[in-house]
Amino acid sequence: MFIKKQLTNNYSGIIINMFDDLNLPIPEVIHTLSNEKQKEIYDYLSQLDEHKRQAYKIAFHHLGTSFSIYKSNGYKEWKNDKK
Repeated sequence: MFIKKQLTNNYSGIIINMFDDLNLPIPEVIHTLSNEKQKEIYDYLSQLDEHKRQAYKIAFHHLGTSFSIYKSNGYKEWKNDKK
């Protein structure tokens, strides 16, 4: 289940296919979030190494609709490291 969500950059009006570039499954709920939250999730997913990408894919597929990036340990650690 890949989402082809286009985001509008409010500053330049350019349409960006951010999540398409990641080649990762993206929860459908992502498109309901603000552009700022989507960008944050994109930033997190784009920095994953291959090992973490595989773990993300497994978690996404095993947990299905109950999967939450915000509740994942990897996201929480990444967010804390950014502070």
